[in-house]
Amino acid sequence: MLTQNSQFEKELKQLIQQTIEEKKEFLSTGLSAIDYPAYKHQVGMIQGLRLALEMCDEASLAIERRKRN
Repeated sequence: MLTQNSQFEKELKQLIQQTIEEKKEFLSTGLSAIDYPAYKHQVGMIQGLRLALEMCDEASLAIERRKRN
């Protein structure tokens, strides 16, 4: 059974992943319509969202380590 916190984490990760996929889709289909600064912005947002996913995983690991100690 998932706790409310783990449900929140799971839902947040899904939303972040969905947003990454939407940004990637935009880049692959809308490249002819955007300029270089807009492209850089989209790529930067994808990188930031991926970093957020990594940080979620790191936070989960830190919590597990604290539980063991």
